[in-house]
Amino acid sequence: MVAAASEAGRVVTNGMSQYERSGKNANSGIVVDISPEDYPPGPLGGIELQRQWESKAFELGGGTYEAPGQLVGDFLAGRPSTAFGGVKPTYRPGIKLGDLSDCLPDYAIAAIREAIPEFEQQLPGFARADAILTGVETRTSSPIRIKRGADSQSLNTKGLYPAGEGAGYAGGILSAAVDGIRVAEALALSLVGRAEGG
Repeated sequence: MVAAASEAGRVVTNGMSQYERSGKNANSGIVVDISPEDYPPGPLGGIELQRQWESKAFELGGGTYEAPGQLVGDFLAGRPSTAFGGVKPTYRPGIKLGDLSDCLPDYAIAAIREAIPEFEQQLPGFARADAILTGVETRTSSPIRIKRGADSQSLNTKGLYPAGEGAGYAGGILSAAVDGIRVAEALALSLVGRAEGG
């Protein structure tokens, strides 16, 4: 886990799925689906939503860029955490224990509370009571989407082929790769069509 804030007064974490796989703790993320209907109004509502929860995480972390955290057992029981167990955090600058339900929307908390026991069925130990949940990772997907047509080109900028996470069409490494292939194929077809027509 690394600090990934890009603005003052906000906390953003990142699991760095390709980094430090040999660390002393396992690292996994739980992603909750958020749709544009959950955003505040306006074209940049997704960014506003990110900033709202990142600011709350900063506040709950004590205003020092520590991240708010909670033990899994306490999170599932709905009580704040006050002391670490056998699992020690590796996040820097540190973790301030408390109640993560204060730094995520209610629907996200409910979804995570439902998901953890399900993951435990697949990965024994996932719901270990003294494992540490660290918040918030708000940058798994882009909060905006560059709209594109059936030909994968931007609707308002011909020749621009928005693709992957940054353009709002993927939520992870694999889905970004698949989307990139789809858009590359569309671009190739466009170039072949131009060559044949010209």
